[in-house]
Amino acid sequence: MERKTRVRVRYAETDCMGRAYHANYLTWFECGRVELLRAEGFDYARVEREDGCFLPVFEASVKYTAPAVFDDELEITTRIVDHSFVRLTFGYEARRVRDGVLCARGRTVLVAVDTQGEPRKLPDDLRAYLAGLPLPPEQDRRRRE
Repeated sequence: MERKTRVRVRYAETDCMGRAYHANYLTWFECGRVELLRAEGFDYARVEREDGCFLPVFEASVKYTAPAVFDDELEITTRIVDHSFVRLTFGYEARRVRDGVLCARGRTVLVAVDTQGEPRKLPDDLRAYLAGLPLPPEQDRRRRE
């Protein structure tokens, strides 16, 4: 499963060299992640409110490959690349719309915690949905080993 979300680089999101400030990619990745889950029927606010399940970022990494500048439109492609009972791993690509150039590639790992911050299982409906998703071949192979 993947979702494409578009964002535009605002002037306030650039550094003194006129390029998109590096930390903004994590914010844009979050936009992609929220929209992917929403499109599949999982609203973060509902999960927190009704299930008492929070999904903080446990790990994050970004590799920058080309600059984005003020007013560039970026397409953020978001995928679920791995999951377990308590973790969700997302992969991201940020491409400039005007020329398709890859600006950044990233990954985040989210963990499910309860209202006290203790690890817990993902909500049943989300786990059931994830169980039906095919994983990339390298992830599926690791699970069988």
